[in-house]
Amino acid sequence: MPPPAVLSALSRAELEALLVELFGEVAALKQLVGEQREEIARLKGLKGRPAIRPSGMDQGTEAPKPGKREKWRGRGKVTPRVSIDEKVIEAEVPPGSRFKGYEPFLVQDLVISVRATCYRRERWVTPDGRTILAPLPEGIAGHFGPELHRFVLMQYHQGQSTVPRLLAFLRSVGVSISKRQVQRLLTEKHDDFVTEAQAVLRAGLETSTFVSVDDTCARHAGKNGFCTQIGNDWFTWFGTRSSKSRLNFLDLLRAGHTDYVLNDAAYRYMRKQSLSATLIARMAAEPETRFADRAAWLAHLDRLGFAALAVTPDPIRVATEGALWGSVQSHEYLCDAVVLSDDAGQFDVGRHALCWVHAERLVHKLDTFNDQQRAVQKRLRDLIWNFYASLKAYRLNPSGRRARTLRARFDRIFRRRTGFATLDRLLARLYANKAALLMVLERPEIPLHTNGSENDIRCYVTRRKVSAGTRSDVGRDSRDAFLGLTKTCDKLRIPVWDYLGSRLKVAGHIIIEALDHYVRARTRYA
Repeated sequence: MPPPAVLSALSRAELEALLVELFGEVAALKQLVGEQREEIARLKGLKGRPAIRPSGMDQGTEAPKPGKREKWRGRGKVTPRVSIDEKVIEAEVPPGSRFKGYEPFLVQDLVISVRATCYRRERWVTPDGRTILAPLPEGIAGHFGPELHRFVLMQYHQGQSTVPRLLAFLRSVGVSISKRQVQRLLTEKHDDFVTEAQAVLRAGLETSTFVSVDDTCARHAGKNGFCTQIGNDWFTWFGTRSSKSRLNFLDLLRAGHTDYVLNDAAYRYMRKQSLSATLIARMAAEPETRFADRAAWLAHLDRLGFAALAVTPDPIRVATEGALWGSVQSHEYLCDAVVLSDDAGQFDVGRHALCWVHAERLVHKLDTFNDQQRAVQKRLRDLIWNFYASLKAYRLNPSGRRARTLRARFDRIFRRRTGFATLDRLLARLYANKAALLMVLERPEIPLHTNGSENDIRCYVTRRKVSAGTRSDVGRDSRDAFLGLTKTCDKLRIPVWDYLGSRLKVAGHIIIEALDHYVRARTRYA
């Protein structure tokens, strides 16, 4: 509120209220300045401010473990995944000793060696003048064999190594290879992997009951960008683009399709985003409802006069978002699935749920200035923790009666007035998200948090810290595809080593089907 001209005219209570409000504004400005300083430090390559420790709500609301500790059973029997060679070791014994059999002692070892093969390919000339050259063995696609290619891909993407370290290792064991050749092994001729990663995304969007999404900063072609993660318990997919807008997110949800579609889902989205009913009727009156690409769609909007309008919200943006969502629905992606996010605005599409850990973190990070405010903050956090524990119990045993009780309890917690102005505004904000925070009451199968996305995207953050950004679009797409495929293999319990061996046709490889087949099977019967 604007201060009066004469502060001395205010009572003590009014002065205290004004002081508390000013403290809140100062804290908000400090937070903004801190974030800007952190961004400047990051761009300069300096160290940022230390991260705030998590509140621990998810772990703190776990059911107590039994008091009696179970006996530790050890790691169990060691079963190597390779054939075991047996070797008998004889002992020197005195005469008259009796043989009592063998005592096994298993030793696992690793043999690292380099093998170079010169294929002498027969060349023949037929009577009609054609030249016939004997083909290379299956899996040989260059001067470096599939085993070496598999090792480089696994060490770089799953082992988070770097090109210089890989180059040093390969040269130390006897491989004659240059840095540029290692780079080619990592980026070139990977269209099949990129296509398979996109097929995994399509399978996940078609069959999953929910997807968890997140994004992080990325660096590509010398410019700042963003990497978006989409996944759940059975698959992971990454996509790096220059923007993190809702237009970009909806484009990623099309999973490679380029069309724009006007259907019921598109019109519902436009109405929800407050697009003029006159403009919606103008689009609905046209016979054409599907457009092949962005150019055809924008030309259609231009013919309808959208470009000449200067109103809020931007009709071109809202209509484009609606047509993208219509395309997503027309391909039967996310038809009844829930999108779980951390409350970033670009992810609010379709049936939307919010992460409770991120919601509670807002209360945990709130600045307090006196004992009374700290006591109110602690009391409210205790209420949220208890409510979160009840939501966990509800997921295990859902019922309509318990759902109604939890909704009423949510209202009592988040509609209260504490006298702490900043906290009250935060509670009002969280209450406005009631439908998204309580989506679990309708869909008990969805998680209460985005920890899965946080865990998935950690490998991308590590890759970014180790190797900075990418330069070419081919390198960007290859990195995103392999990181997603590696995470998907881990979730499906498929060894990445076996997966790469199957795709690169390594001699004696295990047959691994397309990963989207496994994703469809897992999500269908989950």
